[in-house]
Amino acid sequence: MLMSLGALALVTVQWVLFGYSLAFGPGSSWIGSFDWAGMSGVGAAANSTYAAALPHLLFAAFQGMFAGITVALFSGAVIDRMRFVAYLLFGLLWTTLVYDPLAHWVWGSGGWLRTLGALDFAGGTVVHISAGTTAVVLALVLGPRREFGRTPTVPHNVPFALLGVGLLWFGWFGFNAGSALAADGIAANALVTTHSAASASLISWMALEFFKTGRATAVGAATGAVVGLVAMTPAAGFVTPLSALVIGLLAAPCSYFALQFRSKTRVDDTLDVFACHGVAGIVGALLTGVFSSKAVNPAGADGLIYGNVSRLGVQCVAVAATIAFAASASFVILRAMRLVMDLRVPIDAEMTGIDLTEHGEEAYHGSDLSDLTGRRLSLGDAVLIPASDLAKPRR
Repeated sequence: MLMSLGALALVTVQWVLFGYSLAFGPGSSWIGSFDWAGMSGVGAAANSTYAAALPHLLFAAFQGMFAGITVALFSGAVIDRMRFVAYLLFGLLWTTLVYDPLAHWVWGSGGWLRTLGALDFAGGTVVHISAGTTAVVLALVLGPRREFGRTPTVPHNVPFALLGVGLLWFGWFGFNAGSALAADGIAANALVTTHSAASASLISWMALEFFKTGRATAVGAATGAVVGLVAMTPAAGFVTPLSALVIGLLAAPCSYFALQFRSKTRVDDTLDVFACHGVAGIVGALLTGVFSSKAVNPAGADGLIYGNVSRLGVQCVAVAATIAFAASASFVILRAMRLVMDLRVPIDAEMTGIDLTEHGEEAYHGSDLSDLTGRRLSLGDAVLIPASDLAKPRR
């Protein structure tokens, strides 16, 4: 949780100092400039290039949240083993050297993918594919946790997971519909398509689980909803609600089988960032090239089903460029960091738990239990209580 909070704070400072200027400032087709460093020239007046109806500063703040959430996403691949300071430093370097250029390529004025015609309404390539790809690189470079594959891992709290997904689902309306930058028909379409894709993906995931195991799980349903939300992110403002249902239905099996495949490898992507965000982002970005319609958004383009074969090709280029750049740059950053610092906590710290070793805190202070004889127990101890003792009164 502190990784997410720390990433948001760190990236916000970077964004104000120079990140926004590199991502959206006037520059070349590859990167912006330092013209808007410190938010110089970014004020209450609108910028017609990006959002003619909004204060330029509001647009900059909105985009800053995208940058912060992207770094938080790939933390899920390295929990329980990456040093906190190393993660923060990597996040800072990655935002500057990977996210900012990618955002400029896709959304910045003169960016080469934007000029090529790549469509990414709210961050399918810039946020989800880049984070998913980086997660794989992080997991490979750091290696698996010591107990990975030896002991089963189960969700900490299923009701909290469902609550979190509910918050995500609601917040995604701001993420996707808000990317219309106006309270208009495109925003309304983005809201409906986002909700539709998440619903279809949730149903698709439950059906896959039921077919395979005879049960539909709450955690699986939550995962399916997130996959649908991710898949719709690049397409939300460009496709119809009916197309959104198809995208959600198709994204779920792609992520589901990617997750199943990963579980059979030694790649310890702890929270399956690549399967849920990378794969779903790829599916969504490619299907944007199939289902996009100028009738929905005149600023978009007609896709494959409307006779525009080249649209899918452009989306393929955007996906390939994002994966190649994020993977290679992330690997170089990590290798350079390894020359000057340890990326991973020692084994004894990992076994003790990095809440204690890295932060000196426990999630639940005073969480020791006592058995019926008064002996102190930790949460890791197994306790067998005779049925006859369950009715005994206790102080």
